[in-house]
Amino acid sequence: MLPTVWLKPGILIIYGASLDAANHKHNAIQLVWPAGKSLCQLEGRELVGPLIINSQIEHQLSMEAGWVLLIEPQSNLGQQLSERLAQRPAVAISESSSLSTIAPKQGDDPASLLAPFFSMLGLDVTYADTNATTSLTDKRIQQLLSDLDRCLLGDCLKPLCWRASEVASQLALSESRFLHLFREQMGIAWRPYLLWRRTICAISAITKGLPATEAAHLAGFSDSAHLSRTFRSLFGMSIREAKHLIKPA
Repeated sequence: MLPTVWLKPGILIIYGASLDAANHKHNAIQLVWPAGKSLCQLEGRELVGPLIINSQIEHQLSMEAGWVLLIEPQSNLGQQLSERLAQRPAVAISESSSLSTIAPKQGDDPASLLAPFFSMLGLDVTYADTNATTSLTDKRIQQLLSDLDRCLLGDCLKPLCWRASEVASQLALSESRFLHLFREQMGIAWRPYLLWRRTICAISAITKGLPATEAAHLAGFSDSAHLSRTFRSLFGMSIREAKHLIKPA
């Protein structure tokens, strides 16, 4: 069974089998819900079963089958997960649920499948508002994230529009002030965050059937090798390896 991938602003959802990643870390908070055997290694520990892994924590995951959700920390859902983590690198989920036995089919809407999952975890969120940036106080940064989200909604903007100097100019800020404000609001610097979003954009293109080279250029990478290096650092595998695993939802 190949993994099925859903992309939505604020969340990347994967359900599949034979997921085996090398050590990696990313800005997203990760929910792992295995349907079979699994092993996650992080900070010298070996963890099995359902997990919540905090942002920027290096980990290695192998899983026979199940769900992986990558959630942006500043989103509504991400904020609730951050509270549950309480600055710990990871927490085990002890609640039992039938979610792990449900294997979605091609074309399924994950909303109905994930609703009991969120409810069981006591999370006050619906699939429709996963990217509500309730933690942000600056409207300029809120609007910037909304503009970035347009890429996943089918209105992809040219990569050159996202240079820090140009974004700062659009926001009527100096480049240094913009970079400081973004880190202050988001908890991550602009460049690595943009790299994360460009990688998500490339995944979106690949799920639509584009070759890796074309997806890389669309997302603003110099070539497919640059995309693959970035992808490996963020997901623990090359884009070539991932391409064999990804099928459109």
